[in-house]
Amino acid sequence: MASSQVELLQPPPDAISSLSYSPQTPTLLLSSCWDKNVYLYDTHRQPGGHLKKAIEHQAPVLGVCFGKDDNEAFSAGLDGAVKKIDLETGHLDELSKHSSGAKSIVYCPVTSTIISASWDNTLHINDSRCFAPPTTITLPHKPFCLSLSASKLVVGMASRALHIYDLPSIAALHSQSGQTVSLEPWQRRESSLKFMTRTVACMPNDDGYATSSIEGRVAVEWFDPSPASQARKYAFKCHRQPSQGNPNVDVVYPVNALAFHPVHGTFASGGGDGLVALWDAVAKRRIRQYQRYPQSIAALAFSSDGKYLAVASCPGFEDGKEDLVAEGETKLFIRELADGEGKGKGVK
Repeated sequence: MASSQVELLQPPPDAISSLSYSPQTPTLLLSSCWDKNVYLYDTHRQPGGHLKKAIEHQAPVLGVCFGKDDNEAFSAGLDGAVKKIDLETGHLDELSKHSSGAKSIVYCPVTSTIISASWDNTLHINDSRCFAPPTTITLPHKPFCLSLSASKLVVGMASRALHIYDLPSIAALHSQSGQTVSLEPWQRRESSLKFMTRTVACMPNDDGYATSSIEGRVAVEWFDPSPASQARKYAFKCHRQPSQGNPNVDVVYPVNALAFHPVHGTFASGGGDGLVALWDAVAKRRIRQYQRYPQSIAALAFSSDGKYLAVASCPGFEDGKEDLVAEGETKLFIRELADGEGKGKGVK
């Protein structure tokens, strides 16, 4: 089967902040948007996809994820609100509220735990099965991103700090509902990258994670703290383009998005240069680079079966122009991967 790509005909009208595929149905996709809405798509119900529902919030939505099934989702907003969404009815219930914007949100299906990260330097731990007050974990720095593996939570923060938490320890905090705690992370790390962390993504096999920075670099690291395992970590340059005025000088773009293939363990990166590349984390090789998209890459997501890659393209303001996103500039593409397209090439 050859690879193919379709553009959704009803994309969000403003900048996209995150994408999330259903863990059960590989054609159901959520998109959170700065226009205060969460959009639910069935990407293959009809040509160009089908916008099933738009769920309006009170503030721009910075993160979204599916919950226990196709009818449940959770959102994080610029107003600090963490909300539970009934995707069938569009009804919203507030689980908790940070004192500043809630930037990221993830759902752990094993423990039914919702974890949100806020610019107020906290994590909120909510039990998705009830409306008890959250447990609050204090952080030393402002968090920028979250990612879950089967057993770990990775939090990327300002000052190049990374905290790695053991998920069972976080789930145990359900008994401390309403309290503020200072949970010691399983590991504290400093980013291998010299500039601000942009995003983080955990490997599907629970071995490690990748981080990216605003300075066109990606780092790959492993959880195992042994010297032999830590010696495997590495970083590389990417998403850099020759300057039009001086081809000997590179224009460096932020790497805004990372997503691991759930089957093959390779990962995709998306940058402010409008390019998406696929990488083999173990072999340290680029597998392929796709054609340039119309605007900066804001978010990426693989479907649960690894068959589809969702790509959000919209102005990222890398050029310094911070005007509102013009109508038609935000685009959402669904790439259907060819057989073997997501596989690694192996070590040379």
